[in-house]
Amino acid sequence: MPRTPLAAALCAAWLLPLAAAAGSAAGEPGADVAAAPVAGPAAPAAPVPDWSAVADVDVVNVVSRDEDGDARDTKVWLAVVDGQGYIRTGNTTWGGNVVRDPRIVLRIAEREYPLRAEFVEDDALRERVGSAFREKYGFQDSLLSILRGSRPKIMHLVAR
Repeated sequence: MPRTPLAAALCAAWLLPLAAAAGSAAGEPGADVAAAPVAGPAAPAAPVPDWSAVADVDVVNVVSRDEDGDARDTKVWLAVVDGQGYIRTGNTTWGGNVVRDPRIVLRIAEREYPLRAEFVEDDALRERVGSAFREKYGFQDSLLSILRGSRPKIMHLVAR
């Protein structure tokens, strides 16, 4: 039976939540994984990444803290707008963690950056950041927007 684009999109819409719930190891954003100790010493922390140097990085890790204080390591997408870093989420556990405590650690390759997430409420900036995600991630971003909801949490990453 031939697969149509619509059938593929519908299959993906049904399977994506299952993959996220299973803690997908394939690197999809939103896949929480247990925060395992990093093998060997991590590179020294810098106040903020050089956003222009990491603008093409597809997946980064955000370490937030669950209510019980345990670290939650989550893979997410990154967008850079006007030389600033942004991440976003829908109604997720890690997003709730950041609402409760905006101090996070952003891990890009072997570097860790202790940052603070500031929630973006300005509609014009939200649209520009959303456009940057759509441009960078294309159809995948459009498909996942269904799961993310109409007003995702958009976070501007700043130095602590």
